[in-house]
Order: sequence, then structure tokens, then C-alpha cells
Amino acid sequence: MSVTTIGRYEIESELTTGGMGVIILAKDPYIQRQVAIKVLMYSRTLEDVYREFFQNEAEIIAALEHPCIVPIYDFGWHGQQPYIVMRYMAGGSLQDRINTGEVKMTEMGRILKRVSDALDAAHAKGIIHRDIKPSNILFDASGEAFLSDFGIATSKSFKDDEGEWLVGTPAYMSPEQVRGKQVDGRSDVYALGVTLYRLLAGQLPFSASSTTALINAHVELPVPDIRAIKGNLPAVWQEVVAKAMAKDPKDRYATAGELARDVNEVVSGKWFLRKL
Repeated sequence: MSVTTIGRYEIESELTTGGMGVIILAKDPYIQRQVAIKVLMYSRTLEDVYREFFQNEAEIIAALEHPCIVPIYDFGWHGQQPYIVMRYMAGGSLQDRINTGEVKMTEMGRILKRVSDALDAAHAKGIIHRDIKPSNILFDASGEAFLSDFGIATSKSFKDDEGEWLVGTPAYMSPEQVRGKQVDGRSDVYALGVTLYRLLAGQLPFSASSTTALINAHVELPVPDIRAIKGNLPAVWQEVVAKAMAKDPKDRYATAGELARDVNEVVSGKWFLRKL
């Protein structure tokens, strides 16, 4: 990147690049603090929908102001490119932890509790995240989990120059989301269930050679038996992930908090006492 500053922020390095923008590690010279800056790719600035993503994310997080959501410090424009200044999460993402080794059960329970707290607070205000996945769960330097990336939250549908298109990550999307139907908080519960399955099994519940086949699997195929992959897991885990990933939203956990409660009760052993 040829520029050395974005607004007043001094660029240090590029952290990652996504479909819409780049995340940059920078320093705020006024208070000597590292920050993460999300900048919309220049090629995307000509399309209104992408600029709306950025404005939408800033407004949503400012409205939520939750201790389990990555906070936003600033919003501005670098020429024609909008940017969001966020707290720098030095601990990386849950996806990073998955890539480098298994996540311990007790750690998994704590992570889901914090993410569910963030989701339940958002859902209470009518905000649906729509893109729950391990790469959007970040950790600070102390290892506390935070939910990030509300860029596509609440929006009903999106269109570019080629017409309407699907938003979200197909590997984690609920059946109603991939069908383009109205969604509520239980769609995020489904995605959190997929994330739980990924943590327990070491792989996603569904995989396919095309996006179409993958989204059809979420709509049509039953949740694979997790014990066929990890035979040493108690049968209760299949019960939990199957309820979280039920095809019909009415059959799922009503809230993310209910899912996190059951996960932590299984981890602690309280689940089995409750069943006696």
C-alpha cells in the first residue's frame, strides 16, 4: 500500500484482505494506540451497496455498544473510500485457533457464552448478524472473545449490477437465509450451531464442490452424526448441534443464550445431573 496514513492514523501493516475490503493495522498518533482499520476496496466504491455496508456496520455497532462486540472508534473517508476504525484484536480469530489446533471444551464454553451474549443483545434490538463464523469471532490480548463484522446485519436483500445476490458465508448459512426468506435471531443460532459442530468435529457438517450444492445441503440434508467423526464424544453433543441446526427455526433454540447454556452445562457436567 503506497499511502502511509489514513486520516490521522499511521499505517503499520496489512492484516488481511476480504471480499469487500482490507483490514490494516495502524497507530493513532494522538494517543499512541494501535487500531485496526477496515477500508473498502477502491474498486467497490462505485457501487452504493458496498458503501452502505460500511455505514451500516458503524451505525449498528455504535447503537449496540456491547462489551462482547468489537468496538468502533471512528468512521471516515479516505478520498472516495470509507473506513472504519476499530479496536485492534491482538489475539487473532477463532478460525486461527481452529487452524493451529483443537479448542479445549472449557474454552469453547466461554467463547460461546460471550458470543451468545452479544447476539442476544443484538437480537433484542432487531439486529440479525447474518454472518456468524469462526473468522468473525476475535480475541483481545487477554484471550476474551468478541463478535465482529456487522456489515451485512439487518439488510433484507442486496443487489449489484448483475441483480440480486446472496450475502453471508454459505458454509454457515441457515436454510431460510439461503432461500432468501425473512430471517430472525434463530438464523444466527443456526450459524452458531455450525460453528459448534466445527469446533467439536474438526470439520464442517456439510461440504460440496459448488456453492449451489452446499446451500442445498443446508436445506435438504440432515445434520451428520458428529459421533461418526469423533466417536469419543458423548451422544449429548449430537442432540445439542441437531437442535441448534434444525431445518425449521421453530425447532431450534429460541435464543443464542439457550444454546450457550446447554453447551456449558454439558462441559461442566450439569447437563447429566439435570437428566437424572
